[in-house]
Amino acid sequence: MSSDQLTAAPVAPPVVRDLPPWRALIRWETALVFLVIATLIFGTAENEHFFNTTTLFFVGLNMGEIAIMALPLTLIVVTGEIDLSVASMLGLSSTLLGYLFARGWPIVLCMLAVLVVGAVGGALNGWLVTKMGLPSIAVTIGTLTLFRGIAEIILGTDSVGGYPQSLTNIGVTPIPNTQIAYSFGIFIVLAIIFGVVLHATGVGRSIFAIGLQHEAAYFSGIRVDRIKFLLFVLSGLVCSFAGILWTLRFATSRYDAGTGLELTVVTIVLLGGVSIFGGRGSIFGVVLAVVIVGCLQEVLTLMTVDAQVQNIITGGLLLVSVILPNATEGVRRLRARAQRRT
Repeated sequence: MSSDQLTAAPVAPPVVRDLPPWRALIRWETALVFLVIATLIFGTAENEHFFNTTTLFFVGLNMGEIAIMALPLTLIVVTGEIDLSVASMLGLSSTLLGYLFARGWPIVLCMLAVLVVGAVGGALNGWLVTKMGLPSIAVTIGTLTLFRGIAEIILGTDSVGGYPQSLTNIGVTPIPNTQIAYSFGIFIVLAIIFGVVLHATGVGRSIFAIGLQHEAAYFSGIRVDRIKFLLFVLSGLVCSFAGILWTLRFATSRYDAGTGLELTVVTIVLLGGVSIFGGRGSIFGVVLAVVIVGCLQEVLTLMTVDAQVQNIITGGLLLVSVILPNATEGVRRLRARAQRRT
């Protein structure tokens, strides 16, 4: 057969099959919707006063800052990286806010300085990951300790209060004419913005491409390192903002603010269906995970379940959220590794 005949040979178009309706019902987000319903039923069965507007307020109040920190972490995990320093940045931001306010700085300048420090801390993580080529899990474990240590040096065992009541009321009162906490309302607004960016813009498509095939994304012209660097900067900035909200809610600054919250933040992101391997996830799933974790914690608190037991349940949710959504991907990677060995 001649080369002309080969060139002229028709190429069959790919077969596009419409997915049956039942395939949409097995999406992870659909399972989360049913889990939300099951959690509400469980809470109502345990306490007849659970399903009311008061519970809505306290769930939002307790989960607001955690949910806000989960949003930038979602984008980072979609790229195949992780940031475990989120709660330490919250603590450092709260500490710095108190330190500057106690020395007579205007509260607005204190907040601006805290946001700048948050962005710098995120830039440190991003530089070590993208420029030095270090694994993000090792880098952010190191900065987790670093940020918390700096916070302890700044304030020690002292605490700072005396913030303007007009600001501290934000942390304990709902948005007017609603039963939604201010921090949770801010989370909803940010979730809409993050959702649009991730699912409806070229930047979002680039983030997914980086998580799916890092090298392919690089050779296709996507500025992989720049996007990752900016995501870490965004994470530091948003977490420092969450630290400001945390400080106003408790009307005090301490170096240990938010200790241990990184476990809850990571649990929410992975429970929301974001693949630990990168390349898959949705903001809607993360929002549902926030509702599930917040309602579950409120139910357990009403049941007077010990805090240590609640941590065990959170750890169990983390394991489930890693294993179930990523089981297929894990098997595929194990098979690929076995094939490379043979």
